Amino acid sequence: MKYQPITLKKGKDSSLRRFHPWVFSGAIQKKSPDLKEGEVVEVYDNDGQYLGTGHFQIGSIMVRVFSFKKREIDREFWKEKLGHAISLRRSLGLIGNAQTNMFRLIHGEGDGFPGLIVDVYGSLAVVQCHSVGFYHIRTLLAELIQEELPEIIEAVYDKSAQAVPFKAELGAEDGYLFGQSQAWKGKEYGLSYEVDAEGGQKTGFFVDQRENRRLLGEYSQGKDVLNTFCYTGGFSVASLAGGAQSVDSIDSSAKAIELTDKNVALNFGEESRHQSFTQDAFEFLKDIHHKYDLIVLDPPAFAKHHKVLDRALKGYRKINRLAFEQIRPNGILFTFSCSQVVSADHFRKAVFTAASQSHRRVQILHQLHQPPDHPVNIYHPEGEYLKGLVLQVE
Repeated sequence: MKYQPITLKKGKDSSLRRFHPWVFSGAIQKKSPDLKEGEVVEVYDNDGQYLGTGHFQIGSIMVRVFSFKKREIDREFWKEKLGHAISLRRSLGLIGNAQTNMFRLIHGEGDGFPGLIVDVYGSLAVVQCHSVGFYHIRTLLAELIQEELPEIIEAVYDKSAQAVPFKAELGAEDGYLFGQSQAWKGKEYGLSYEVDAEGGQKTGFFVDQRENRRLLGEYSQGKDVLNTFCYTGGFSVASLAGGAQSVDSIDSSAKAIELTDKNVALNFGEESRHQSFTQDAFEFLKDIHHKYDLIVLDPPAFAKHHKVLDRALKGYRKINRLAFEQIRPNGILFTFSCSQVVSADHFRKAVFTAASQSHRRVQILHQLHQPPDHPVNIYHPEGEYLKGLVLQVE
């Protein structure tokens, strides 16, 4: 099959030659005026040499490249790529694991699927398309997932309505591509979680914090723990399982608090060690009088694009300063940023400034990141979005 060509300006091919998967609009010299968003295109340099194949889209990133080899983009192509992703998860011990059956199956650029996320929760796979190209083939992807993982997948849910570019006017609606709705549950290191795939944030749960929740549990024995921005209560459940003396969960969303309480009850029944509060975390942290000796700061992304980077860094400085000022002597702080536009250096400097402002002595115990089922394409460093620090505050 012949695909529409896109020609780059002279000297604008270096990033593709380094296998970076994005082509920006300013690099393009020539393209057909008939191109439709989501169409498969081939990218060429100014001398007509092939560089890569990807999905065309409208915006600053105009092509997301998924192949640097010229070949037919058909069912067999996508089956092969999915097979590579599955093979990695098998090698990580995540497929067929009765104790941990929630994981990321496809991680966008990290797996060579720029614009696509697939998370697995037990027997449910949740597909989220961030590009029109993948939205057009979502049914094919669901079929391939079912074929390749028949031993675990009973349903595939498409949750692309809020993720796919709205300017494409696709009229996207979330729904099951196969299988039926039910109360989905998953396990993480033996702990059970209810997953709200249909109504929850992102794909229903934040599987990227799995290893960091496990580490938190190791620090929780006998501690009074505060979990801010708790969402589904993953860190709260991990702390309780780790032997925390008390755990308080804070979120401004009443629905998040309801999910947290459900997950605590799912694992521990009526648990007197746990309390939850529907309250703004910034306000809650202002006056807690050294009540906690372990605090978790896992806020939502303060910055989704570079235009608000300065405001986001101000937010990270403020929330961390409050925690530094209020935590008990020799307390432990788990602090995170999930903003892709906030680099590890940006985040570390923001936390350093907050520590300095609090006049507390602070030591770095761990530097945290996303787990291996969220791989980072070495040619696409932007994929390293999750940053975390474990700090001791004297």
